[in-house]
Amino acid sequence: MTDYGHDLLFGSFVSPVAEPAQHAVDLAVISEQAGLDLVTFQDHPYQSSFHDTSTLLTYVASKTRKIAVSGNVTSLPLRPPLGLARTAATVDRLSGGRFRLGIGAGAFWDGIARMGGRRLTTGQGISALEEAIGIIRDAWDPERQEPLNHRGQFYQVEGGVRAPYAHHPIPIWVGSYKPRMLTLTGAVADGWLPSIEYIDGGLRGLADANERVDDAAHRAGREPAAVRRLMNFMHASLETTGQGFLDGPRKVWIDKLTMLALEHGVSAFIVGGDDPLTLTRFGAEVAPAVRENVAQARR
Repeated sequence: MTDYGHDLLFGSFVSPVAEPAQHAVDLAVISEQAGLDLVTFQDHPYQSSFHDTSTLLTYVASKTRKIAVSGNVTSLPLRPPLGLARTAATVDRLSGGRFRLGIGAGAFWDGIARMGGRRLTTGQGISALEEAIGIIRDAWDPERQEPLNHRGQFYQVEGGVRAPYAHHPIPIWVGSYKPRMLTLTGAVADGWLPSIEYIDGGLRGLADANERVDDAAHRAGREPAAVRRLMNFMHASLETTGQGFLDGPRKVWIDKLTMLALEHGVSAFIVGGDDPLTLTRFGAEVAPAVRENVAQARR
């Protein structure tokens, strides 16, 4: 069994649809009212039906009081690292420390190219992500007041402005699946943020990926527990539909999430579907029971 000891988080995965205009914001408010800890949004700027996620996160933070906000995950190739660091720090300060940085190396390269982003190979995208995380962390370091300078393979920064600094240490959660990305996650990230539907091999594949993250953490001189394990559930229904891992009544959800926490170390559960009733029941009926089950097992 694997239990990294993190407090459990429960959240929602919301599509940033532009019509109706307030739909995504309303779902964020409902998530907070349901007692969820986190609301996250896809980041696909090349989708004409979506709001801009960075702007949406800021607006949602202004309409809520407690819930944390994050991209799930932010598309790095369309966000210069220093600019992304300043955006994150600004939202974090304005929200009183509620920003989390979910980030990915990039996908859908045709869409990225249409938006003016550079088209990279998979390997180049991973290397660029590792370089970018270093720049972002450097920008957030409150002990460093001098301008930021960086000359790397993918990014050059000359006399970059660091301020504003974050309200708190912002965790960086990386969306990853393949071996090299999992290795990067274990070496430098604060969290691993996949979707269960995209993990090859089901629970066996999850165990193998966790082991790869753990091994990379050890090689980097870190404890595996330094990397929080999060999980998206893109298809989640409190009815029996046969479509997703979370498919069935309340007890099925509670049993499966408890198992993921205790046997695979997952400590953040993020449910998609954009259904207000599902989010409300997730927060009111499922999350408290899973927390109690895990607390009892740990005792």
